[in-house]
Amino acid sequence: MYERILVATDGSASANRAVSRALEQAEANGATLHAIFVVDTGRYGEPALSSTELVVDSIEDWGRNQLEEVVERADGLGIEVVTRCCHGTPHEEIIGYADDVDADVVVLGYQGQSHAAAERIGSVTDRVVRNAGRPVLVV
Repeated sequence: MYERILVATDGSASANRAVSRALEQAEANGATLHAIFVVDTGRYGEPALSSTELVVDSIEDWGRNQLEEVVERADGLGIEVVTRCCHGTPHEEIIGYADDVDADVVVLGYQGQSHAAAERIGSVTDRVVRNAGRPVLVV
């Protein structure tokens, strides 16, 4: 059913549940798992040799660690993983990467790190669902 699955992570509890579901689907379908972490340039800006650069570098390092955790979990299941850590607007980067790899499904957490209202879907997830033009599984 699925050959290419894309999961986006920001390290939140919801994203971790999405990673678990994406791993289950990849294992069940023998699919390649693509994992993405996006440093939100709308929130943090693009650094230009300032203190912002330290913040962005720290977030990028943290994101790479999140992706490495996905790889480690996948290795134990024999799942091939491709990772991408990038800067940009999260929903645009997720949709663009899904298009680049022709993902059969995008798996996202219901809410991300910055979401405060527990009863509402996160803004990134909402924008991906509305604009991806492909199936999106919200966990």
